[in-house]
Amino acid sequence: MLDDYFILSGNNSRLLYDKFAKNAPIYDFHCHLSAKDIYEDKQFEDIASIWLGYDHYKWRAMRYAGVPEKFITGNQDGLVKFKKWAKTCERLIGSPLYHWANMELKAYFGVDEFLKESNAESVFDFCNNKIKLEKLSPVKMIENSKVKLICTTDDPIDSLEYHRLIKTEGKYSFKVLPTFRPDKALDILKEGFSEYVGKLSESSKLKIETYEDMINALKNRIQYFKQIGCLLSDHSLESMSYNCTNAAEVENIFTNRLKGKKISIEEAEKYRVFTLKLLANEYKKAGLVMQLHIGALRNTNEAMFSKIGADTGFDIMNDFSIAEPLARILNDMDSSKGLPKTILYSLNAKDNLVLSTLCHCYTEDGIPGKVQFGAAWWFNDHKEGISSHLRSIANQGMLAYFVGMLTDSRSFLSYVRHDYFRRILCSFIGELVDNGEFDNDERILKELIEGICYENIKCYLDLVE
Repeated sequence: MLDDYFILSGNNSRLLYDKFAKNAPIYDFHCHLSAKDIYEDKQFEDIASIWLGYDHYKWRAMRYAGVPEKFITGNQDGLVKFKKWAKTCERLIGSPLYHWANMELKAYFGVDEFLKESNAESVFDFCNNKIKLEKLSPVKMIENSKVKLICTTDDPIDSLEYHRLIKTEGKYSFKVLPTFRPDKALDILKEGFSEYVGKLSESSKLKIETYEDMINALKNRIQYFKQIGCLLSDHSLESMSYNCTNAAEVENIFTNRLKGKKISIEEAEKYRVFTLKLLANEYKKAGLVMQLHIGALRNTNEAMFSKIGADTGFDIMNDFSIAEPLARILNDMDSSKGLPKTILYSLNAKDNLVLSTLCHCYTEDGIPGKVQFGAAWWFNDHKEGISSHLRSIANQGMLAYFVGMLTDSRSFLSYVRHDYFRRILCSFIGELVDNGEFDNDERILKELIEGICYENIKCYLDLVE
């Protein structure tokens, strides 16, 4: 079983965790939960549907273990699928999936034994019985996890109907706010771009015929999101280059695309970067934090993409160079006084040192850590990845102002990832204290750990509670 001091090494790590991290609230400022699911708050069906209904991390592992797809994303009996996952799980030595799964069983269901094929059915029945007796639902899971803020990920054309309902009915102990993610408006080469422009026109109630119209429609939606409480924007940058351009050229690129003419990769990059810089300026005006998620290579298996769609476990990290183009993009934003508070994430750990140093180039009086190197993301949110990330920020940056962890998840059980991160954080700091590399001053250590766990992000987002 996982003991109370799992991952925590040394007395100082354990003391710091117990005093300052263990019961800290959670501000989950980037995730992919559904506001509709939270609002409807339907009781979960069973542990299999909670665990295997959305989690492409588990799906990837099961496929690699040779589990047939019908037991992963297919319409099979819950117990059968759960047994297939349990058999996979028991072989995940060194994997964060093994840690998370067993942490979730312990935290939410009180299961003390490690999940394996031999106990899969008894664990399945035990968890399902608890779901039934305690009527476990999204809201209960969120509240039991001491969550105070959830920021979902939403397209500009979204009506935000369920965010509005959650906001107006006010029956929750936590906030659920939208995040403005306009990827489809910037991905001019993607199939369906022209149709998307039409949908944006409908949602903004503005006619879009020119590039200026497009920007005005996006501005309109930024203000709409802001009215619902939006605090952040988000962009997925799946390539990165810097090419000089101007408004006239970008207008021509946009017009040609709407006319069905062929657009080159270079033209698409010009359009995207130019538009990103304009939007950054709008984010700063609106007081929104800008998030840039850099480096995903998506849908690498065309056959499976055609069969079951996107976000199903066939994305990987890319390995393109980011230092020069990203620095030039941020410099342009900063030079025009249009650089908002910004959080940078890289899917490839090779960029840890680049992003740890780049953040210090763009500061603003009175704003600690204006540009942040965000949490170890996706393929990096394991013990080694998080530890390496913390070391990079500590060595090259200033860990005291780091805005901390997020789930980036579609699962309502993923809040144990915050606990996982906090254990690694306390172990990292505790070891420095043990080695005499940092002062064993409880007041300072309290401020550091509580800051990274939740206080820094509250300050960064200007949260008023």
